[in-house]
Amino acid sequence: MFVIAHLSDPHLDGSADARDRLRQVTAYLREFSRPVDVVLVTGDLADHGLAEEYAEFAAELALDVPVLALPGNHDVSAPLRTGLASYVGTPAGSGHPVHQVHDVGAARFVLLDTSVPGEDYGLLSEESLAWLSDVLDEPVDGPLFVAFHHPPNKLDHPVLDQWILKSGDAFADVLRGKPITALLAGHVHNGVATTFAGHPLLVAPGTRSTAPLPFEPAAAAGLVDLAAPTGLALHLHTPDQPLVTLYRFLPSTWS
Repeated sequence: MFVIAHLSDPHLDGSADARDRLRQVTAYLREFSRPVDVVLVTGDLADHGLAEEYAEFAAELALDVPVLALPGNHDVSAPLRTGLASYVGTPAGSGHPVHQVHDVGAARFVLLDTSVPGEDYGLLSEESLAWLSDVLDEPVDGPLFVAFHHPPNKLDHPVLDQWILKSGDAFADVLRGKPITALLAGHVHNGVATTFAGHPLLVAPGTRSTAPLPFEPAAAAGLVDLAAPTGLALHLHTPDQPLVTLYRFLPSTWS
């Protein structure tokens, strides 16, 4: 069994609240009697894209297992590449987008940068989609995961639905028919299980906060609920069996 711990949107900003909520998750993972095979963080690692925020991320995610991280709309390419060079595996610099391919054990992770500098919505350019198509044409013997920040599906939320991936149709054309085990995303600060282009689309809860739907009680207080429990997704892959995803939400006393 191959186990992915999928986190998203820690929004580290030097504050104790953001740090402590992420530490709840990492403390939980450290208590496992069998360590996960990889930790995946699908964007908004930093809240302002500052160098010190990426230094904080690197310190907090110093785990004894591989850690993969990709950008979200709050991230900035140049300081992310510099501060997390050991994570993204690319030379320091300002290059945008920050696409990556990582093999962990028999599994391949294709990490897409769907961010648009200065914008909250996501986009994949023609060049990015061509790169993705070439990568997906490469033979892979084990599970294949494509991860990104912005889901292409709407959530029936009047604000969040403005910030989805805008190039969804072209993205679907590239993904359709490929041997992808699952699509993994973040951004909407909710645990979501749905499908896209014929593949499972699994979205991790927000580490920093939850975004309630308009009809939920917490929505009266604003876009995000900072008091909601922090959470993560656990994706369990066993050869010749369907992928299993579990969502875990942690009490504030876990640290």
